[in-house]
Amino acid sequence: MVVSIFRNREGQFFAIGTILMIAGFLFSFNPLLSRFAFYLAIFFLGFFATKEAVSETFIEKKLNVDLLMVLAALGAVIINYESEGAMLLFIFAGAEVLEEYATNKSTKAIEELMGHVPNVALKILPNGETKEVPTDSLEIGDQVLVAKGDALPIDGFSDRSVIINEAALTGESLPVEKNQGEEVFAGTINEGNSFRLEVSKLSKDTVFSSIIRMVQEAQSNPSKIASFIDRFESHYAMGVLIAVPLFIVALYFLVDYSFQEAFYRGMVLLTVASPCALVATATPATLSAISNGAKNGILVKGGAAMESLNTMDILFSDKTGTLTQGVFDVVDYELEEDYLKEVVYMEQGSNHPIALAVVKHFKDLDLSEVDIHEKVEELPGQGMKKGEIQVGKPSTFEHLANYAQYIDRIEEGHTTIFIANQEKVLGYLSLADKIRSESIEAVKKFQQAGVEVVLITGDNHQVAKKVGHQVGIEDVVAECLPKDKIKYVKESQAKDKVVGMIGDGINDAPALAHANIGIAMGSGSSIAMESSEIIVVKNNLLKLFYSYQLSHKLNRIIKQNIIFAISVIFILIVLNFLGTLDLPLGVVFHEGSTILVILNGLRLLRQNESLNE
Repeated sequence: MVVSIFRNREGQFFAIGTILMIAGFLFSFNPLLSRFAFYLAIFFLGFFATKEAVSETFIEKKLNVDLLMVLAALGAVIINYESEGAMLLFIFAGAEVLEEYATNKSTKAIEELMGHVPNVALKILPNGETKEVPTDSLEIGDQVLVAKGDALPIDGFSDRSVIINEAALTGESLPVEKNQGEEVFAGTINEGNSFRLEVSKLSKDTVFSSIIRMVQEAQSNPSKIASFIDRFESHYAMGVLIAVPLFIVALYFLVDYSFQEAFYRGMVLLTVASPCALVATATPATLSAISNGAKNGILVKGGAAMESLNTMDILFSDKTGTLTQGVFDVVDYELEEDYLKEVVYMEQGSNHPIALAVVKHFKDLDLSEVDIHEKVEELPGQGMKKGEIQVGKPSTFEHLANYAQYIDRIEEGHTTIFIANQEKVLGYLSLADKIRSESIEAVKKFQQAGVEVVLITGDNHQVAKKVGHQVGIEDVVAECLPKDKIKYVKESQAKDKVVGMIGDGINDAPALAHANIGIAMGSGSSIAMESSEIIVVKNNLLKLFYSYQLSHKLNRIIKQNIIFAISVIFILIVLNFLGTLDLPLGVVFHEGSTILVILNGLRLLRQNESLNE
């Protein structure tokens, strides 16, 4: 921590100013030398505060607390209290450096992740040779060789079963096995044998690239409390600047203080009335919480999302890939081969888990006779269409004459898709999915915490009810189109409920955007992640519950900080009115309270899977 603080110019000025201040006290036997040391200390300790104050006051037309501290230090110098002025700026600058440390720490985990991503890759050429190329030059479909022990340069699909260490991305220390055709991510480590990687995303669209964008959004999207304090700060600072001269005049003319005594009391008031601690109540704590979440596989796009997560009343959860593993397998089908070829060809253009399962199951099917010139359309929430042939969930085709005879063949608990033309159902494919064991525990924990959990899915009622029963969700809504999910979100919001929505598909994106808190799964679609405030890097709802607890602790700490900061300011102002508080003690208690507030927020940096304390 100490080394990282003094790497930047502000930390270096703080160190020089501290040494000079100490020298000022050590040279007390020589008043001239001591005073000169204090003057230099004030210059170095107050340099960045003065720069910030002048910039905001005269360029941005906004007052901040830095100006109050600088004026208090200058006032102390005017009445020959150089040591007190140096001490004031020493503690103030120390608090600023500590807050800067908290800010940098909040993005350090993400910067470390980016360091794991190679900027070059071994591209496999058509003749089988490899060539080192920049990662950002890779195109979708390119083949890349990943050697044992190497970091993956880009997102893609493996050509065989591989062992991948995803600790840098998900926080999980144990390597995971990825099956052939399963997506692997840039920045993770290949701990198995070398393999070929088929590029699935451009360099700018990888999970890590999304992380960079989210960090930028997090820094420009402060919490509601932080935004309020920021607006309050300039008005309060103006009030203090008006009050201090009036206070000095009142003491001089009404209380019969000497001018030096009245001015001294004014400088004490200027110091202790400054809202330094109050300004630091929210931002360091929020950034620390965001950093903690990143270490544990939860990416939050800003303080507002982290702050509001603890107020969530209801959580709408998608099924596939969220509560279930999202890895399907075809267990039954009835369809003529010519139509089956059309279906497999259509599904090749989708990254939906069902589509991937169909393509994988029928990978040996000869598609050479399929008309590749006819356009394939993806219908969000309904399926896919090519010419007159459409693939989708059964309810899409309930208006067709032979719908009933096929619906009776659906086995309970399986996910089934129908294939039809404009006149009749042509056949079906039935697939099976598995429940994620951690989903059961997460649902239970959310319910125990008072959050209502609702399963909302486009799948049929039988499958939805079975999954709901297995994970412990009683409220199940099935066969939902994207517009239906939005409707349920808005209905809950109309009842003054804070709504969270978690999903991973294109069809979830509209509801994610409309929810108070949109939550996307990291392995989901790009549009789902862009529509969300929170991303669960690994499809693990327990990680989301961890962030829910983290949000609760964040809000407790912010409340503690606000109460403490206001109490200290009030007590010190009263003591100054009574004439019992001198400037050195005022500086120590006031700026000391700022440091305590920041340190209290930094507690959230601790990576701890249990936040019940």
